[in-house]
Amino acid sequence: MADTPPSPPVTTNSTAMPDTPAGAPTTAGASPDMMQFLPLIAIFAVFYFLIIRPQQARMKEHKNAMNALKQGDRIVTGGGIIGTIVHAPEGASEVTVDVADGVRVAVLRSTISHVIKPEVAANDDSTAKKKSA
Repeated sequence: MADTPPSPPVTTNSTAMPDTPAGAPTTAGASPDMMQFLPLIAIFAVFYFLIIRPQQARMKEHKNAMNALKQGDRIVTGGGIIGTIVHAPEGASEVTVDVADGVRVAVLRSTISHVIKPEVAANDDSTAKKKSA
């Protein structure tokens, strides 16, 4: 017969893990797998608090402003047209806007980008003082 090398003796070690492939997760090694997800969870939390949540607040504020439109408000449309609301029925999807003398346009509420707030009278007083001085 041909010389075959002897096979190594089989030893049993009572402290060895059960038969698992190398690198396979075990109950003792489950925590490192969860540690891999912590950076993803942290990134999601940062995105939520820095991007998603403020955007939701802005959308809510804009929706409330559009629902509170009333006659006499100065607005800017999405196209950049500035006008004054002449007729704004409650719950209607469109308002009538005066863009020039005798020129009225029907505008959808959803196309109004923002309401121009009237300047405070205190600012007018301070500029008048500067001009007179």
